[in-house]
Formats: sequence, C-alpha cells, structure tokens
Amino acid sequence: MTPASDLKRGHRIQVDNDAFAVVDVQTQSATARGGNTLVRLKLRNLRTGQLLDRSFKSNERLPQPDFERRPVQFLYQEGEETFHFMDTGSYEQFALQREVIADEVGYLKPDDEVRATFLDGICIGFELPASVELKVTQTEPGARGDTVSNVTKPATLETGLVVQVPLFVNEGDAIVVDTRDGRYVKRA
Repeated sequence: MTPASDLKRGHRIQVDNDAFAVVDVQTQSATARGGNTLVRLKLRNLRTGQLLDRSFKSNERLPQPDFERRPVQFLYQEGEETFHFMDTGSYEQFALQREVIADEVGYLKPDDEVRATFLDGICIGFELPASVELKVTQTEPGARGDTVSNVTKPATLETGLVVQVPLFVNEGDAIVVDTRDGRYVKRA
C-alpha cells in the first residue's frame, strides 16, 4: 500500500479493482484548518488506455496491482505502430501496439533489454532504467558566441524522441536522457 502523497509519474496503482498508471500528479493544499492535502492524479487504465482524473487525501493508502515482471528484449519495429519483443526466459515473441507503450517507446532501441510488466499474462508496459544513452540524428548547429547559460535547442534522437539539449550538442553526439521526465542529462 502506497500513500497518495508518495505517488509519482509512472507509478502503478489499483483503483476500483482495476490497474492504472499515474500520468500526472498535482498536490493541492487544504484550505480548511486541519484538513488534509489533496493529491489530484491523472491515471491511465492499463487494460483499456482510458484516462481518469481522481483525487485522494494525501494520507490515503492505495494498493499496487499484482504484477509479474520478466526481462524482455526489444527486437524490431514493424511500421509505425507495431513493436516486437522476446521474453528472454522462454524465448516467446510477442507484439505490442504503440498506444500500449507510448510513454516508453522513445527510449527503446533494437536489442535493448528491459523488464516488462505483465498483468494477467498480458504485457502492459516496461520498467525503464533511470537513464538511457541515445544518438542525436538531427539538430540545428549552435551559434558561435551564444554563451548565455541554459539556452537549449530541440534535438531528434535515433528513436524519434525530441528533447531539448544545450547549444554545444551536435548531430552524431551520444547523449544521456533521463527516462522519468525526458530531459537531457549529459553528453555520453
């Protein structure tokens, strides 16, 4: 059981006997004297993909669904919507549609190994490492002499993910990206 105040983006919880992933968290201070702080959650149903907005008291405890976690390897992408994986324990292959793994797909390269989360035998998502190394495939060159701190530019990575990077990052550079919030961390 996890207190609502400890929930972060990506956590999985059980609400009304169904499994949900936390998409967004907002904390709202209580206005009444002695009242509890409210935690507003935007949740995505892990079975149907539907979004739900719910509020909980900060001290309210929410159960976690009973998941099975297994290592899988990303094999290849077929078209724009289908992604093929292999269970590294049983060598069984399975395919997932983009809408199931929309949040994780920008961090996966062929041959990457990740831990898959299964609910009732169906893969519903992945536990990504805290950061991944990806190569920049397209970005504008930085202007020479532009030395104002914290100036960024968009860069497209090898997986199609677009992140904001400092001006000194060029095409072909490998960078480290935080998978929790999609931010540039450092040059690899």
